[in-house]
Amino acid sequence: MTDRKAELAANLAEVEERIAAACAAAGRAREEVTLIVVTKTFPASDARLLSELGVRHVAENKDQDAAPKAAACADLPLQWHFVGQLQTNKVRSVVGYADVVQSVDRAKLVTALSTAAVRAEREVGCLIQVALDAEVGGRGDRGGVAPDGIEELAALVAESPGLRLDGLMTVAPLAGPYAGEQLEAFKRLMDLSTDLRSAHPAANMVSAGMSADLEQAVAAGATHVRVGTAVLGVRPRLG
Repeated sequence: MTDRKAELAANLAEVEERIAAACAAAGRAREEVTLIVVTKTFPASDARLLSELGVRHVAENKDQDAAPKAAACADLPLQWHFVGQLQTNKVRSVVGYADVVQSVDRAKLVTALSTAAVRAEREVGCLIQVALDAEVGGRGDRGGVAPDGIEELAALVAESPGLRLDGLMTVAPLAGPYAGEQLEAFKRLMDLSTDLRSAHPAANMVSAGMSADLEQAVAAGATHVRVGTAVLGVRPRLG
């Protein structure tokens, strides 16, 4: 276990250097960017070690993995982010541990989240997942709502009991005009964030960038980056 902790500490230090350098290059304070470590497929023991190393934000994308892991780490000062596509039948479980759901992309999901949050007497932060590869009025291949659907969905979140509208999230698209253009994609997300904040000033969280493109996300202005592989290593193969 000591070897694993040393490995994670070294990886975290490298990621920290990358974030700090990206912030310096962009003329931003390091404090403006929050690291979320994506712990999906890795054990609760890793989340515990990360907590000991000072990590405060972790993310998961599948409830069946996340729920027992969050329960095993309930004594730790961790904030749990749910970043995967979320089915309504998993909402009640997710609301039990997730502080923020970053993948809100349809009205039916908002309604389910609100009902579950009120029942659990919790306030759950919500990010609208934006699909930059979606056509007008559509949804993207990796989840998310088209940019023209943000305003309506954000208004629904803002007026739903038990929910807090925190901002926007995106995954760099694999298709469409922004395919392979991460910096431009993230700049587009920042423009959409500016529009959102004109109506909802507190919704200032912008989650973008992963291990391979966190520099572009920081350059564009992201407030949160979601890093898995660069911290935890290559994910175990499943099946």
